[in-house]
Amino acid sequence: MIIPSFSSRVPSSLPPNRLAQAVARRRASGRGLIDLTASNPTAAGFRYPDGLLDALAAERNLEYAPDPSGIEEARAAVADEFARRGTRVSPGRIVLTASTSEAYSYIFKLLCDPGDDVLVPQPSYPLFEWLTRFEGVGAVPYRLEYHGRWRVDAAAIAAARTPRTKAILAVNPNNPTGSYFTRADVAALAQTAPGLPLVGDEVFWDFPLPDAPRDRASVLESGGELVFSLGGLSKSAALPQLKLGWIAIGGTDANVAAARERLELIADAYLSVSTPVQTAAATLIAAGPALRDQISARTARNLSALAVAVEQHPALNLLKPEGGWSAIVRVPATTTEEDLAVALAEEDGVLVHPGYFFDFEQEAFIVISLIVPPADFDEALARVLRRVAGGAVSSGGGSRSV
Repeated sequence: MIIPSFSSRVPSSLPPNRLAQAVARRRASGRGLIDLTASNPTAAGFRYPDGLLDALAAERNLEYAPDPSGIEEARAAVADEFARRGTRVSPGRIVLTASTSEAYSYIFKLLCDPGDDVLVPQPSYPLFEWLTRFEGVGAVPYRLEYHGRWRVDAAAIAAARTPRTKAILAVNPNNPTGSYFTRADVAALAQTAPGLPLVGDEVFWDFPLPDAPRDRASVLESGGELVFSLGGLSKSAALPQLKLGWIAIGGTDANVAAARERLELIADAYLSVSTPVQTAAATLIAAGPALRDQISARTARNLSALAVAVEQHPALNLLKPEGGWSAIVRVPATTTEEDLAVALAEEDGVLVHPGYFFDFEQEAFIVISLIVPPADFDEALARVLRRVAGGAVSSGGGSRSV
């Protein structure tokens, strides 16, 4: 048998981890499992407008007339979204993609040669490890520190930068910390590493929680010489299955023009965004507020219930999120995060993310989703509390704001 030689960009083997094995055993046993890691809004019980997808069936979609950056009307609809948020971006500074992940791949192709690196926040979304690796790019972490709220450690950025560092990635609000950047934060980020492009993942921008700063700011407001803001329908309109993302480019006119020209070349090699989703973009984006209202009500309700429950257990600590769909709870380090997550899945029927999935520097943390339907959330939270705090507590319908 001939064994193929695979790229070093993919692992030599892909065995399931202990948590995946525990989840498989639980499901194979026929016992229920409440998923407190849920991130799919289409499976979370939200009501979508009737006829929302009708625009995808327009007769004009039978004609294929691709534009590498995306058709003008779709880019104009995205520009209107930025205007709603208070940020002016012309359609000529927008490039459409099939997803935020693809947007990252375009930007890494634009900015990096193989062997270069980018700075990524820690803790943050674990997908960065793979998105960079698939492009032959290194991911170098810089710390986020929690002192009542999460802040960037500027000294860590300066220490992490090397001659091969080509960009700073900033998630705004971060996943899973839920921390937004303020105007002062984005300006300081641009000033900390002058000359480095700033890439802001702002997919959760429209989901502020009660502790969100009033002066939260897009990376496009940083004053940096080359800045990218990423977004998409996946979160803003709760439509991950329709596969439309975008890159908005900011900075000096000369830098923006040079970046857009090259991004257009990259996009032209793939032409991955379908015609129907582009012609329907304005309609789909316009449906966003109705979904965002439902999601925001759900996340606020569940966060309030979580805060009330945590307050009844001094051994627990809620690291207050400012936005997004997740919350972090520090739990007693009586066992490893992995052992805790495995026990919760296999014995208690609750799936949580252990903190090490997001590269927390120390233990013990769990990360839980706030978009889970309330009844499931309350039941799962009660089981988690019995496991980590040694006693049940009423967690339903907490009304205390956090």
